[in-house]
Amino acid sequence: MTSDSRLNPFNSAIETGIRSLAILVASFPEPCDLERLVEMDYLTVHTGDAPGGPESLHTPLPLRAGELLVRRRLIEEGLNLMMSRRLVVRIPSNHGFSFLAGETAGPFMKSLSTEYARDLIDRAEWTVSKFRGVSTQEVRRITHRLFERWSTQFQSVQNGASQ
Repeated sequence: MTSDSRLNPFNSAIETGIRSLAILVASFPEPCDLERLVEMDYLTVHTGDAPGGPESLHTPLPLRAGELLVRRRLIEEGLNLMMSRRLVVRIPSNHGFSFLAGETAGPFMKSLSTEYARDLIDRAEWTVSKFRGVSTQEVRRITHRLFERWSTQFQSVQNGASQ
């Protein structure tokens, strides 16, 4: 870890850990495996890209599809941090491990009072509600279709700018 990454709260273990915690609280009592958390985290941040979704939590950048490449490692780091604080519980499953909000996770999330934290909780609740009952594979197909659309739109913008 470089000194810059320790000082930057964005794309850090604390940021991704809090986002994962918001998703797990919204999903409770259903656990989520890492693959599901990666997809749900992406959709929580970019709800505006999902059909009928509220405004995205973060600014929509044209190359955001690349976020999934680094998101998994960051989410693992965030989950480890949240587990070290007993906010997340790792449970064995038939396919590896799943994660569940711990006993104090709900009260902890309710104690966060910034506008960003409130928006995060709202987006996590919307995302979990929207995709509850949808398989992780289907959610992945949805995000990949969104990536294709964004890539096409970005190429159109690039081509228009170079003319």
